[in-house]
Amino acid sequence: MKVMIVDDERPALDRLASMIGDDKNFEVCAEAINGMEAIKMAEAFRPDIALMDIRMPGMDGLEAARHLSEMEEPPAVIFTTAYGEHALEAFDTQAVAYLLKPIRQEKLREALEKATRLNKAQLNQLAEGEKTTRTHICARVRGNLELIPVSDILYFQADQKYVTVRHIYGEVLIEEPLKALEEEFGEDFMRIHRNALVSHSRMAGMNKTTEGRFQLVMKDIDDSLEISRRHVAA
Repeated sequence: MKVMIVDDERPALDRLASMIGDDKNFEVCAEAINGMEAIKMAEAFRPDIALMDIRMPGMDGLEAARHLSEMEEPPAVIFTTAYGEHALEAFDTQAVAYLLKPIRQEKLREALEKATRLNKAQLNQLAEGEKTTRTHICARVRGNLELIPVSDILYFQADQKYVTVRHIYGEVLIEEPLKALEEEFGEDFMRIHRNALVSHSRMAGMNKTTEGRFQLVMKDIDDSLEISRRHVAA
């Protein structure tokens, strides 16, 4: 089985690669030093298992795992961590595999043999417990993963089961509830309608139409978004 190792420390990568190399049933197919690189490597090499460090600069392991779960054939994920026992209760509750550093050979082999894919509910619960906010939104576009920096997003607009993510370079569709997006990104995005969240930094003003409706004026784009009367009052 193919294994991808993700850790921001070179000695940790080398040590894990050496231990995996001693087992003929597994091979290291890719290495990455952060979450963004892990996603690119996963798409290129399609690993069966990802050994994912949690604490990394930039995109951490929890966010990377959430994005990897959007792949058509996502890898099983085993987190590696230096957390204490109390912090690991959430992992036990969600039945998420983890290895406590320093990692021992027999524990690694046991984890690799039992590795299973994580579902989105497990990953979302872990992220909520950690109170982490994603740096990127992930969408599947023509079979590949596209990562949009949250700082590039102008607005989210819901239409039945899909949400349009309008960003500075275009738009993509995702399947996430608008309410969940509001809970996660509420500090930077404002709800202006039951179906729309808009970036605070992209708002330019408000117009009233001849029909008495209110529309949001946005910076740099001509998109027209209606503001509900309830949210005008707010």
